[in-house]
Amino acid sequence: MSRKAAVLGYPIEHSRSPDLHRAAYRALGLEGWTYERIECRAGELAGIVDGLDDAYVGLSVTMPGKPEALAYATTVTPRAQLVESANTLVRGADGWTADCTDIDGVTGALETVGADFTGGGSAVLLGAGGTARPALAALAAAGADGVVVVVRDAARARAALELAEALGLSARTAGFDAPDLDRTIADAAVLVSTVPAEAAAGLVDAVATPIRLVDAIYAPWPTPLAARVTALGGQVAGGLVMLLNQAYRQVELFTGQPAPKAAMAAALA
Repeated sequence: MSRKAAVLGYPIEHSRSPDLHRAAYRALGLEGWTYERIECRAGELAGIVDGLDDAYVGLSVTMPGKPEALAYATTVTPRAQLVESANTLVRGADGWTADCTDIDGVTGALETVGADFTGGGSAVLLGAGGTARPALAALAAAGADGVVVVVRDAARARAALELAEALGLSARTAGFDAPDLDRTIADAAVLVSTVPAEAAAGLVDAVATPIRLVDAIYAPWPTPLAARVTALGGQVAGGLVMLLNQAYRQVELFTGQPAPKAAMAAALA
């Protein structure tokens, strides 16, 4: 039976999601299943989804459509509601359900670098935007008990700090020019960067010891921050690791079958 899925966003040409989903459908023997890219600019999501035919079973949503996906859905999972972001829409009998598998993506990346919060521990989070919210949820679920949110403007971190509190994390902000930032990073169990590569490049000199880094960027790669951590002998997981781990759950939601993880990982090799 033919079924369709797609990734919505703008710009969309660079998305690797089609590679992952198409590989999964082949491995699962789902003949006639397709996965495409659909350009979706700000304000366009509702109209585009309304126009899709009944063959569409699921949608991956990238920026700028994640808040719109959350608002559009008939049903929202508790975790998507908590982080106020949805990167996944799944068609059901009563409409579309919104979920945030970005949390799974960060969780997988934390596992890849061996971030260990046994008995607690803190993290450093660069940025307080849309990607930071799923990262906070993943850090809390992994056992972190505290987070330092590094931002240029402390006022922009207010929503992130409120979410951290709701998740049971102690949280504070620090500036990119904080004099003790190198020690804060060295003492943390993991550094999670959710900011553009050029923004994080300003913190390269604050990394002086081998650390664990999760960097949300996957193109261009490596970022200056990732290159610095690698050169020092640290552990790095980039945006492709996050993309892969969030796609596992999307495939399961779209198909109702376990994700063929080996086939999907091979698609990115």
